[in-house]
Amino acid sequence: MQGNTPHGRAKGADLALAERILAGMGNPALAVILWDGSRVGPSDTVADVAVADRRALWAIALNADLHFGDLYAAGRVRIDGDLQTFLETGYRAMDGQPTPWPLRFLHRWQNRPRRNSLNGSRENIHHHYDLGNDFYRLWLDQEVMQYTCAYYPSESASLEEAQIAKLHHVCRKLRLKPGDTVVEAGCGWGGLARFMAKHYGVKVRAFNVSQEQLRFAREEAERQGLSDRVEYVEDDYRNIEGTYDVFVSVGMLEHVGTEQYPELGAVIDRVLAPHGRGLIHTIGRNRPQLMNPWIEKRIFPGAYPPTLREMAAIFEPYAFSIQDVENIRLHYARTLQHWLERFEANVETVRQMFDEHFVRTWRLYLAGSIASFTTGELQLFQTVFTRPDYNELPWSRAYLYTAGEEGA
Repeated sequence: MQGNTPHGRAKGADLALAERILAGMGNPALAVILWDGSRVGPSDTVADVAVADRRALWAIALNADLHFGDLYAAGRVRIDGDLQTFLETGYRAMDGQPTPWPLRFLHRWQNRPRRNSLNGSRENIHHHYDLGNDFYRLWLDQEVMQYTCAYYPSESASLEEAQIAKLHHVCRKLRLKPGDTVVEAGCGWGGLARFMAKHYGVKVRAFNVSQEQLRFAREEAERQGLSDRVEYVEDDYRNIEGTYDVFVSVGMLEHVGTEQYPELGAVIDRVLAPHGRGLIHTIGRNRPQLMNPWIEKRIFPGAYPPTLREMAAIFEPYAFSIQDVENIRLHYARTLQHWLERFEANVETVRQMFDEHFVRTWRLYLAGSIASFTTGELQLFQTVFTRPDYNELPWSRAYLYTAGEEGA
């Protein structure tokens, strides 16, 4: 960007604005490079952000959470240095920094409850998950196509090994036994449902509103000879009917919205058998916080990662017993790192499928997510719950780690 100054030399007001941006971030070890080469910030930095023009600078100053992502995707902001280091440094510096009240008001308006009706939820899911199965195949695991946090039994485990370990981890927590009936809310490409049926001898009804994912799921069930044990239903979780021994949801709650939690609890209470148990696996937070407006607008419309206290609205009205909560956030940071590495390894194919703007948008989304889990901005909760009189859990948690590979 230096040497090309179509907007003229930076003025004193531009330099002061850049200083104000850094101060608002907590003065991290980052510098701002303006379009004429002017530098604002410390001399010893881990990375710099180069801004292409005055309008981009003012947009960042007005609302960096909303505008930075679009400017980066458009190439009007460039990171000189490692993107991951830049993001983690910024997140750590901003932790605890107060948000000015005009931005708090703007964020609340942008994130107001409005989209998670039956039709709105379907539109939100289509926005992100119906980009095409071929796109996701490029960078997800090749075994079960899991677009949720893996579970790494060791630091050296591959993505494929970790996703299989995650499926076993979930199944063991649910104490599955042959003949159990399972309902899954938000099944993605159907990998968990097929895995439970194949390895644990259960029958599964799996609900999803993504047509692309369901097409893949049904084809795989047919190919693996599991169609008599796994049924994929194109419908919203609110329309689940029947009675089941087990309720499971992996990666759906983020898209439900807290205003819908009482209804979700009512659904679970309606369909779960008297001896039933369940598990909800979700991205979460340690304290209530507004959704990043760029992520909400460009990546996950209608999404919201809840706190454990907010999740209680699902369980408490129906006296469900919380039996276990595990936070595996660092497993998600590693999962995302593997996804980003594979995304970059296939970036030319992605660019041909979409365009450079899409590539930069998804690069920032994946890298930003790694930073969020690494710094503790986001958590990953696995919550096991049961009917109040379910007394079949072992006395210790050792069964989660000592069970055989086939069944619990």
